[in-house]
Amino acid sequence: MRIAQVAPLYESVPPKLYGGTERVVGWLTDELVQQGHKVTLFASGDSKTLADLVPVCPRALRLDPGCVDSLVHHVAMLETVFRQAEDFDIVHFHVDYLHFPLSRRTGICRLTTLHGRLDIPDLKAIYNLMPDEPVVSISDSQRVPLKDNNWLATVYHGLPDKQLRLDENPGGYLAFLGRLSPEKRADRAIQIAIRSGVPIRIAAKVDRVDRAYFEATIRPLLAHPLVEYIGEIGDDRKQEFLGGAMALLFPIDWPEPFGLAMIEAMACGTPVIAWRCGSVPEVVDDGITGVIVDDMDTAVAAVDTARKMSRADCRRGFEERFTAARMARDYVRVYRRIVGKGEPNSRESAIAS
Repeated sequence: MRIAQVAPLYESVPPKLYGGTERVVGWLTDELVQQGHKVTLFASGDSKTLADLVPVCPRALRLDPGCVDSLVHHVAMLETVFRQAEDFDIVHFHVDYLHFPLSRRTGICRLTTLHGRLDIPDLKAIYNLMPDEPVVSISDSQRVPLKDNNWLATVYHGLPDKQLRLDENPGGYLAFLGRLSPEKRADRAIQIAIRSGVPIRIAAKVDRVDRAYFEATIRPLLAHPLVEYIGEIGDDRKQEFLGGAMALLFPIDWPEPFGLAMIEAMACGTPVIAWRCGSVPEVVDDGITGVIVDDMDTAVAAVDTARKMSRADCRRGFEERFTAARMARDYVRVYRRIVGKGEPNSRESAIAS
């Protein structure tokens, strides 16, 4: 198939440091190429891919001090995509709803993966106005706030099976990976570690919007002797960081759409201790790839449970469910369904609706 992948421009594909959506787009794109498809990636110019790259801006916008208005670059990208749309059997968007008005009026074969949280009330206006746009969720739980969308499938994320390897000899610390934001609850993770008497290493970024939270809530906790703050890390350091941990703490307090850090840990054989929120019950196989908890006492007790779990079984759970090869095959099945039906919305029906 001739497939276009349209990535956000905030990070490169894959990201240099933190970044979930662009990382998944990179894995999917390369795997589709390896499976024999002709793929074109629309992304920032510093992206690295096996596909044909169309560089829409010179570098990732988050790391570009000269970028003032990121929307300008995304609108320019959409114009570039739609000028070439007839060259592809299907265009796969990863930029939320930004392209919807254009997609409906051109009638191209397309699919949109929604990567973010959907429980924001403002979103109902756009999805109620255009409910027939073909979309994919990254977990079943993600769909709940917008259950009447035109959901074609749930496709769980996957990463290359050789990206990370099983480490059967972890160190004696707990890990926290991600963002230092209120919903990720690094404060919970630190308290779990302290109550367990086990060191914790925190590899996480602080977004500008979360700076006040970090200074008021997290920074005071970093002074504890069991806590080590590493900062933001890239893929090149995840094997050592996650593979060396006895468990990954994922004590979220929000409807997490997927949670990439969980499957990265599993790929290393590192079990996950996670709160029963959002996608967690779909991703974590309780008792095999981790422990699902509902409160602090259970989370503290789970540290000892995780220490005794089979890391080989954890890795096997990853291989069975969360590889990039499986993810790409799932998407190709959806692509073929769409292409087989022709245009999802003709120009006439789209405007009439």
